[in-house]
Amino acid sequence: MSLINTQVKEFAVQAYHNGEFKEVTSESIKGKWSVFFFYPADFTFVCPTELGDLADNYAKFQEMGCEVYSVSTDTHFVHKAWADASETIGKIKYPMLADPTGTLTRNFEVMIEEEGLALRGSFVVNPEGVIKAYEIHDNGIGRNAEELLRKVQAAQFVAEHGDQVCPAKWQPGAETLTPSLDLVGKL
Repeated sequence: MSLINTQVKEFAVQAYHNGEFKEVTSESIKGKWSVFFFYPADFTFVCPTELGDLADNYAKFQEMGCEVYSVSTDTHFVHKAWADASETIGKIKYPMLADPTGTLTRNFEVMIEEEGLALRGSFVVNPEGVIKAYEIHDNGIGRNAEELLRKVQAAQFVAEHGDQVCPAKWQPGAETLTPSLDLVGKL
């Protein structure tokens, strides 16, 4: 079953954010766009390259009114230790969610049960807490924050212009499509 257009299930987790521990809940994500960015584990190999890429693009997400939440099954204490130990992770300004019980990871259906780790899952969630886009990768395949940014931009455009849709490789300002009987077979 697809998670598209489903409500994010209730959750409450600890986070490491800007040098502090705080709680993030399903209620606290409402009212703004969100990206949930699941990764297997702290102190690994592909993960810091992805989280660093997100950190480099974080201001763009913020400009669009979108919060980024990275999520692993590590604790918030491990997130802090990783930020203290790694220059790449130390530059992160978005909340790093801790999911040691795996509840959030299971809610988004990215848990590898036999390992207790998450797959690389990226989820775009609207201000009402509804999943509008997602992509799940095998753990050996890193993601691109700029493509994720484009997906958020497209989801926001479609939410604002319900009669229009975004074609392949759409970028803000590019031409969109208005579905109609006249377009069938013409593209």
